Amino acid sequence: MAQQRKIQDYDPVYSFLRYYVDFVLKLSYRTIRYVGRENVPTDGTIIYAPNHTNALMDALVILAMDRKAKVFVARADIFKNPTFAKILSFLKIMPIMRMRDGIDEVRKNNETIERAVDVLRDGVPFCIFPEGTHQTKYSSLPLSKGIFRIAFQAEELIDDMPLYIVPVGLRYGNFFRFRSTVRIAVGEPIDVGAFRKEHSTMAEAEQMALLRTILDERMKQTIFYIPNDEEYDAKYEICAAAVKQQVRHIDRDASGRRRRGLEAHFAANNATLQELNRLKEEAPDVAKRLITLGNEASAMRQKEHISLSSVSIKYPLLSRLLMTLFMVVTLPYNLVAAVLTLPINALAEWLFTKLKDPAFRNSVRYLLNLVLWPILIVVYSVVAYIVLPWQWALPITIALLPAPIIVHEAWRLVRLMRSDIHLLLNGELRKKYREIRHIIDKNR
Repeated sequence: MAQQRKIQDYDPVYSFLRYYVDFVLKLSYRTIRYVGRENVPTDGTIIYAPNHTNALMDALVILAMDRKAKVFVARADIFKNPTFAKILSFLKIMPIMRMRDGIDEVRKNNETIERAVDVLRDGVPFCIFPEGTHQTKYSSLPLSKGIFRIAFQAEELIDDMPLYIVPVGLRYGNFFRFRSTVRIAVGEPIDVGAFRKEHSTMAEAEQMALLRTILDERMKQTIFYIPNDEEYDAKYEICAAAVKQQVRHIDRDASGRRRRGLEAHFAANNATLQELNRLKEEAPDVAKRLITLGNEASAMRQKEHISLSSVSIKYPLLSRLLMTLFMVVTLPYNLVAAVLTLPINALAEWLFTKLKDPAFRNSVRYLLNLVLWPILIVVYSVVAYIVLPWQWALPITIALLPAPIIVHEAWRLVRLMRSDIHLLLNGELRKKYREIRHIIDKNR
């Protein structure tokens, strides 16, 4: 009898399709930045522990970290359809029950834990989102016990190599917009075996509690973390308002290298949060004024549908002039491309109305581009070769390949220009931002 295929086994079809999946992922973001990949251990087996904010896209950016196959877990209810369950299994995704599914269902996780341990024993990286669910905030949720149960059981059964839990922080520029940015930071790994030996006098439950605290802290160190309390919106607004001036003050990192792009913004936002915390201790009245301004600015900006990009972009005038020039030059192409990509965009907008959770918007748009755009390209190419000489049909086909990306970028620029105009006309809001920046500069 043939041995039953395991989810972690090599699959040539899966391996081949990975190139296309990773390629479309790269096109789905303007910038993908990996930080700290040197922290991934090479002498043992790995459990990745990322924060969870953006549905399917979280798994995809972890998968694309390197060429290794990885096994993931997802909530069990999406496995109810047998056909979809087979697809998920092909994609190396296993089901896991959550407390909201009921205690009887959670007991079924023993099988998932056994399979996860088997994956790790075969040296295949395993990824579980320890928060158990996602939230579209720059914050964190309490960690569930599943990752620690898997880690402890696997550590007991694997005696020929170390087992590590590797915290990973995902930071998206926007949770809902296609073609945003994402920063993936790998934190300091935890050697589970060494940890258990160091705390061998503790009961297993105490070890799990301590390990949960350590992992939670290391995950927070890899993300732009704002506590999810009544001051969340205000702090987020203050960070955006101050990011330009903060970047100037933290121009270089500890090694003297110049910070740029996502790294500069990440460091600047964290610096603002640190200053806010300091002011709460040393000048509580000043901190209270900042929080009040942040809340007022946030409410006003959202009411006027002004993007935070209009607030935080470094060179608004120059960049917007370049945007306008780009739109004028590419207008004929964009008009044609908009019509030809209409089936994808119209279907996406329709599906968005059916979503209960907007965090899935990027996942939906990614999947539609992944599957439908190649089909449409084939259809359009066939039509072009039928009605035109091949000398015309070939360049037209090539020119159409990036159409979904260019059309989306053009629409993004239109939104930003409209947002800039709204901000320019709102003197009261700009005054609040100026006061926020003045207070931070004055109290630095």
